[in-house]
Amino acid sequence: MTHIFYCAALVIAICGLLVLDAQYKLAFWYDHLRTIKVLGIGMTVFIIWDILGILLGIFSHGDSLYSLPFVIAPNFPIEELLFLFVFTYTTLILYRGVKA
Repeated sequence: MTHIFYCAALVIAICGLLVLDAQYKLAFWYDHLRTIKVLGIGMTVFIIWDILGILLGIFSHGDSLYSLPFVIAPNFPIEELLFLFVFTYTTLILYRGVKA
């Protein structure tokens, strides 16, 4: 059961970011099309980064009690996509918050 905790924490973080974004209209509620494009580009860059790291033997999934046993590709766990979304969205919100 503990394997779901990390995903749950990431989903809670995304919900918190959405509330923060809605409250101050920093990204998605400021310009939703631009936000979707930026998040898509950012996540694509980090997914490519992860794939290269996996192919070069730098990254591996490992055995953790807190990660899901399912992977998208060898050594590329499903929750990595949620993490990359949190990372990219947080960066965008921080950028917009400092700029505003």
